[in-house]
Amino acid sequence: MSYLDLTSNQFTSKGYWERPLECLNPPTANELALFDQNGYDLTELEQCYAEVNLTPAQPHREHRRALKTHWFTQPERVEGAVLNHSLLFERKGYAGAALEQLERWAQTNPLVYKIIRMRPKWGLDFSMDYVDRAGNVFEVLHWEYDGFDFDEVETRKRQLEPKLAVIDWDDAAASILKLKVQWHHLDFFAQSDWKCNYFGIVKERFKMVIWE
Repeated sequence: MSYLDLTSNQFTSKGYWERPLECLNPPTANELALFDQNGYDLTELEQCYAEVNLTPAQPHREHRRALKTHWFTQPERVEGAVLNHSLLFERKGYAGAALEQLERWAQTNPLVYKIIRMRPKWGLDFSMDYVDRAGNVFEVLHWEYDGFDFDEVETRKRQLEPKLAVIDWDDAAASILKLKVQWHHLDFFAQSDWKCNYFGIVKERFKMVIWE
């Protein structure tokens, strides 16, 4: 059995926030600290724009926050094929009054250009692990796919959903474990390629720098 449930959650096709903040003062350096150049973690300033544009960020690993929602879910399991996470991610650019506000602030605090130069970005993340009482533990499949073209990422999403939904993940894990000699010695990227080939899915693409 797959033990997975496909949620009804979808990406938001709109890539830009346009509503400005009510604040009149330029942001501080701290509000732009820990900028994530190739992922989805939001700075404090981005979180403020998310709130005013009615897309509040969700907690993501301690202090980090992101625009994310569940993609697949799974009933709680403690052994066998266990879904680690399955998420849809987004990162927004800026347009309209919000962009005009940022451009004014950038004259005082050039760090704001980090926000201005961002491109909208969408991402798929699926991570299935395996554990058993004999002590075996490994990633059955950890597949991430990012892109700046909404239609392209949405197409990948639609291609993968029926395939991932019907896989018997316990059987797949057992088969991959038997083939451990073929992939366990490989590095991170080579293991990923091996598993993508095994499942017949497109190679991963992630860590794409968000600036124009």
